[in-house]
Amino acid sequence: MSGGHPLGRVVDGPRVIVAGVDGSDTSLRAAAYAWGLARRSDARLVLVHVTPVAALSTLTPGGAAVLREAAEQISAELRGELERAAAQAPVRYELVNEAGDPYTVLARVADAERADAVVVGASAQAGHRLIGSVAVRLVRAGRWPVTVVP
Repeated sequence: MSGGHPLGRVVDGPRVIVAGVDGSDTSLRAAAYAWGLARRSDARLVLVHVTPVAALSTLTPGGAAVLREAAEQISAELRGELERAAAQAPVRYELVNEAGDPYTVLARVADAERADAVVVGASAQAGHRLIGSVAVRLVRAGRWPVTVVP
């Protein structure tokens, strides 16, 4: 490398953090970690709540409506938690709600927001050890530093 810092571009910390939240305990811990990281580094935090489309498409119309209502309830609860957190430790944040594949939506939002960091909770589902969790897929993409919170 010629000139400048020996490690290349120097950044004191992330400017934009994307965190996936689905209402699970691990995702809420991930959101809390991302919140603290954003507060300490004065970064913008983009929290992403994804309702999996596969779950919607396999249900009857009534079942899909119930699942959408549950997703809306989780989103409303998250908004309330975020407002309480912002009152105690202010952070610039936004909550994005979308339906789709969690990996695809998180990757698209992270790219669109030019994320410097992605934070997700570890999957508690046993099958993910075999087929790969959203966290593993994000790490394998290799486009952002990914923190997986247990």
